[in-house]
Amino acid sequence: MEIIKYPDERLRQKSEPVRAFDRKLHSVLDEMARTMYGARGVGLAGAQVGFFYRVFIVDIGSQDERFEKLFEFINPEITWRDGKTSWEEGCLSLPGYTETVNRAARITIRYQDRLGQPQVMEADELLGVALQHENDHLDGVLFIDRLSPLKRRFLKRKLEKGLEL
Repeated sequence: MEIIKYPDERLRQKSEPVRAFDRKLHSVLDEMARTMYGARGVGLAGAQVGFFYRVFIVDIGSQDERFEKLFEFINPEITWRDGKTSWEEGCLSLPGYTETVNRAARITIRYQDRLGQPQVMEADELLGVALQHENDHLDGVLFIDRLSPLKRRFLKRKLEKGLEL
């Protein structure tokens, strides 16, 4: 799979709910994992690879040994947010660019697994931030949209000048 890069407008497309939990979905999830690991990422949303359905994957095991597994989220919905945290974020669709982003410190997320079974997870720290970041992709929101106007203008100028992110 090819990762769509900013400023490609497809990254702004909203994703549709998954209705079929079939072999095709499982194949897409498996290929997304290979793509994410190959790019050395910790998360990847379907929208970033042209699969405009509400799916994303996260594996923060390389940065937090408590979570050494791949999580798959289908039709996710963040149902509760509490507190505030700031985290240095990057994105496979904006390679080489990181910035501090403000997010909720703790969240609860409802979702379905690859078999369609309902799940609920509470998350904080890096896992909570990663889930919020990837969930944003499903609504066409990028982490740079959460930056201050000054930081967004700086990024726009950098892109217009053709500088490497």
